[in-house]
Amino acid sequence: MFWKGHDRSEKGAVYGVNCPDQQGARTVWIADGQAADAAPVIDPEAVARRAVASMRLEPPAVASPRAAGTYVVGMPMWMWATPSPTTFGPATATAGGVTVTAKVTRVRWARGDGTTVTCHGPGTPYAKSRGKASSPDCGHLYERPSYTEPGGRFQGAATAAWTVTWIAAGRGDKAYSSRANRAYLRRRGIRCTIPEPVGSAPSSPTQPAGDGR
Repeated sequence: MFWKGHDRSEKGAVYGVNCPDQQGARTVWIADGQAADAAPVIDPEAVARRAVASMRLEPPAVASPRAAGTYVVGMPMWMWATPSPTTFGPATATAGGVTVTAKVTRVRWARGDGTTVTCHGPGTPYAKSRGKASSPDCGHLYERPSYTEPGGRFQGAATAAWTVTWIAAGRGDKAYSSRANRAYLRRRGIRCTIPEPVGSAPSSPTQPAGDGR
């Protein structure tokens, strides 16, 4: 016996096969004059999905210029997310010769007052030097207080849309690619009050603490 049922008297040889678009190597018996079996066809999209499943993708890390305070109705509010490879990308993984890259392409901010804002980027962090200026790329302005909302807060949410791109090397110079979206959500509560004129009694209770996760 020579190899897996093939006798030494048979004319042929054992070959090692290692394909760049597959994981691991395999050995095959090929008789003299016999063409080698075609490499098994892989489904790049299925492999890409496995690669995405192995990624650690998380909801956006949302920030606030007044996390321990209360926002004022009519005052521009700045919204942004702190980027990292796991919360904003780009994140890359490879499986079975397929390379997958995931990154956030937009964040949809539901403000809790019936409005939504879509930002194509993480937004700009607020700095005290900006005063009462509006955010240049991702902001909102509340037009009513949150007194009547459950818990006295607007229940806001930020949903990040991840765009996943995969590329698999094919034979020759041929390649395959696809794009898909997956969304992750993080919620926050926001309190807004109407400032009272100096020296007057407040018309409704002002509640402390504002934009906590």
